Amino acid sequence: MEMARLSRQVGRQIALLINRGGAVEYVIAGDATRVEIPKLSRGRTHPGRLQGLRLIHTHLNNEGLSNEDLTDLAMLRLDLIYAITVSNTGDPLLAYGAHLVPRDSLSKVWQLLEPVPTYRITIPFDNFIKDLEEKITRSYSSQRVDIDKDRAILVAISSELSEEHEMRLAEFKNLAKSAKIRVLDTVIQKRPKPDPRFVVGKGKLSKIVIDALSMDANLLIFNHELSPSQARAVSDFTDLRVIDRTQLILDIFAQRAKTREGKIQVELAQLRYNMPRLVGANPALSRLAGGIGTRGPGETKLEIDRRRAKERISRLEHEISRISKKRKLTRQRRNKDSTPIISIIGYTNSGKSTLLNALTKSNVFVADIPFATLDPSSKRLRFPKDINVVITDTVGFLKELPNELKAAFMATLEELAEADLLLEVIDLTDPDIKDKIQAVEGILRDLHLETKPRIKVLNKADKCDPSITEGIAERYKGVVISAISKSSLPPLIERMQGFFV
Repeated sequence: MEMARLSRQVGRQIALLINRGGAVEYVIAGDATRVEIPKLSRGRTHPGRLQGLRLIHTHLNNEGLSNEDLTDLAMLRLDLIYAITVSNTGDPLLAYGAHLVPRDSLSKVWQLLEPVPTYRITIPFDNFIKDLEEKITRSYSSQRVDIDKDRAILVAISSELSEEHEMRLAEFKNLAKSAKIRVLDTVIQKRPKPDPRFVVGKGKLSKIVIDALSMDANLLIFNHELSPSQARAVSDFTDLRVIDRTQLILDIFAQRAKTREGKIQVELAQLRYNMPRLVGANPALSRLAGGIGTRGPGETKLEIDRRRAKERISRLEHEISRISKKRKLTRQRRNKDSTPIISIIGYTNSGKSTLLNALTKSNVFVADIPFATLDPSSKRLRFPKDINVVITDTVGFLKELPNELKAAFMATLEELAEADLLLEVIDLTDPDIKDKIQAVEGILRDLHLETKPRIKVLNKADKCDPSITEGIAERYKGVVISAISKSSLPPLIERMQGFFV
């Protein structure tokens, strides 16, 4: 075989990518130990289809298929892969082959073929590939994969696998659930710090991508915030979509925003986050940043994207400023009416909206997911002693809230500055209750509201042992309630009323 002779002569691996018509589409020269397959011009095929290319390349050290070869087979969805070993004289020796298999078992992605001399490769290629692809397609159909639904693998990094890490991981999973994402697997890697390029390292990322292909995941979500260069490197490595925790939260907010104000705030946060990541056709932004600009004379598309994004940010900031002024006028009218304001705050999913509904007989949307409430709701409440107040629900707080969100939602949070009283709702059942309380304290400090009068409302008492509840109530000097039980509310109402009498 001429390819084997030439490969030995130049001391480099040589690879051919051949289509189903038998034509060579790519000729690639590597080094002595490996061949790097370039990014193919073809996009990712339907999950049940193969790429339509088979890879044949040489090996100079008498070795079989490497892990990198098998990774290429899986990631590129090649029809077949063959490694031809080459003798010292340039003669072809054994051929090591492999192909993908149907999704009958998540533990098996490929099938290794028995090594044979190159002249004894007897696979009837056309019929074999047609039959294999039909089986793979049937295996996807039988498992009823919804190709329109996000199916993700979560990736988390930690320097130590502690109880705190487990709590952070549980919150990460809840965020994915809140975004209506189907979580197929969670990968945890223990390492002192993220890899500067691939976050988890190239070897680990290869394994994650192969597992993703075997499960037909279409999304990787990292709990670690990705730098622009990391997002590009991981996205270039795989054709899966790649987002981080910040983008996940932004996506949840985008789904929840109902009012014009909420939508403006979300779009502004997204643009601010994506600006440093606008580096051309970056697939890492495919979930959030479509449709900004088109190519024009005299400017590259990237320059247009950046210019239009800056213009859009400027317009949105102006709109946010206008909304902020309108809110200020509304608050001034309330102050003239001497109507006290109570704001409900607390960690996300602690029961704030449920409490608002119980106190005011309202029907604000409630769900057992993070950020069920995004747009603030204000209702009137009359105390038994004929005192009227306005009670406002707010978006939930979160540990390590992205800076983009803090800035974009300042117009909403500045409402808290005008509140006469804060109700801090705390979930008694949360195993991370101490850290959640500290997180809320930190955000209040950032907003310069730490001295604002506050009542700690210890919620979900119906799910907590009374002896534990009493100890927590004494420690935090809080009022114990169950927001789903109106009979538990009188002590809280009395304490709130006492503040204004």
